[in-house]
Amino acid sequence: MYKIGETSKLTGLSADTLRYYEKFGLIPHITRNAAGVRFYSDKDISRLRFIQRAQRMNFSLNEIKDLLTMREDPQHARDSVRQLTAEKLTRIESQLDDLQKLKTELTLLMNLCRGAEDGCPIIEGMDSEE
Repeated sequence: MYKIGETSKLTGLSADTLRYYEKFGLIPHITRNAAGVRFYSDKDISRLRFIQRAQRMNFSLNEIKDLLTMREDPQHARDSVRQLTAEKLTRIESQLDDLQKLKTELTLLMNLCRGAEDGCPIIEGMDSEE
């Protein structure tokens, strides 16, 4: 069993984040002693690491809550997990498209700025409504 400070060091999560995750319902049933001190088990640490990996995959806390529920019975949740992941992948692909367009636009503005003798095409480009 680990106190909140030890858990924070093990996971790299702040004590405030650990408390928030508990309040949000991502890590339920945290053991407490009579003084109210939280104690985290190895299972809780595993759950926290799962949450961190899911966040790195760009899942929201609500989606992670769903994934954690599905994690309890993965055989029956397989279709739901695939659906949620497919939706996430579609959103990420859209974001990548948007980022590629942004990269192209910024590259163009940089090139215009290099050749400009008056004004700043970068600022002027940001002023436009396109």
